Amino acid sequence: MQTTWKGTISFGLVSIPVHLYSATKEHDVPLHQVHAKDGGRVRMKRYCEEEEKEVPYAEIAKGYESPDGRTVTLTDEDLADLPLPSKKIIDVLAFVDEGEIDPLMFSKAYYVGVADKAASKPYALLRDALVESGQIAVTKIALRSRESPAVLRVHDGTLVLQTCIWPDEVRPAAGIAPEEDVTVRPQELRMARSLMETLSEDFDLEQLHDDYQQALQQVIEARLQGVEVPHEEEAGEAPDNVIDLMEALRSSLRRAKDAHPERSGAEGTEAEEPEAGEPVEEQPPPRGRAAAKKTTATKTTTATKTTATRTTAAKPSAATSKKSTTAKKSATAPKSATEKKSTAATKRTAATKSTAAKKSTTTTTTRKPAAPRKAS
Repeated sequence: MQTTWKGTISFGLVSIPVHLYSATKEHDVPLHQVHAKDGGRVRMKRYCEEEEKEVPYAEIAKGYESPDGRTVTLTDEDLADLPLPSKKIIDVLAFVDEGEIDPLMFSKAYYVGVADKAASKPYALLRDALVESGQIAVTKIALRSRESPAVLRVHDGTLVLQTCIWPDEVRPAAGIAPEEDVTVRPQELRMARSLMETLSEDFDLEQLHDDYQQALQQVIEARLQGVEVPHEEEAGEAPDNVIDLMEALRSSLRRAKDAHPERSGAEGTEAEEPEAGEPVEEQPPPRGRAAAKKTTATKTTTATKTTATRTTAAKPSAATSKKSTTAKKSATAPKSATEKKSTAATKRTAATKSTAAKKSTTTTTTRKPAAPRKAS
């Protein structure tokens, strides 16, 4: 990786010799200017108005034109010898919470690497201190003929220097947002939050890709092969005015749920939301609904347990009665012709007692029926 800048990080009396490496790259398709009529290459030439001729790049310098029309020429030596403390030193000015720096100020990022082995320990010391404190270091750096504020932070165990723009270079946002008073109803806000959660389900930033560059490459390949250039189907026009915000939110939520069928956390939200234009006061409080649901669930669970207890108690009693009746029948089986009448009487008595035992088993108490008398 090519070195962009060489210098030293300084905080207190600790110095860390470092190199900077560009941390980002842009994947652009290289395009140049051509003459639309014949495709001839159009090049920018460095033309001197005084001598009326083209000059080489080695003779190019920077200049400044004063308000009265005079021009001051600045050579590379003039710029290199600027009396600037941040020219070769990244001086840490303070340590602040990351939230104190508006992300709008962030610019280009650079990886910070050590210049030699002796810098490894102070490098690790600064890195670990930033991680433990959860803070970032505020500093300044002169880079590419410009001094900029910058911050030092940690990314994947590596120090990163991110240049910033100056606070007075951030334009004010006054007059951009709607100035009239707009009332957002609680049910609209809940519906919007539900939509946000559904859209964020299983989101992976690594899956994003540059559709523009891919489409441009397809057009270039079609031109090279002499085939028809692919065209995107004409998309429908987006609505220029939201007539019913709640209906738009409901439709968006349904569409998002269709795209994320595994999403279950937001189920039921749409049914609980009031219709558009319905007063907020008419909606029961969420806690009341939760309490009612909890009470109903408790009653249902209790009834289920009671039924299960009765059923469980009844089954063994019926089985016991059946076994007892079978035993009676075996005990009272006729042994001879003279005992048939006595056996019939005994069976009727046993049947009567078995019926009584079955009625008794409808309760949770099971009693063993008495043994039948033998005929004399």
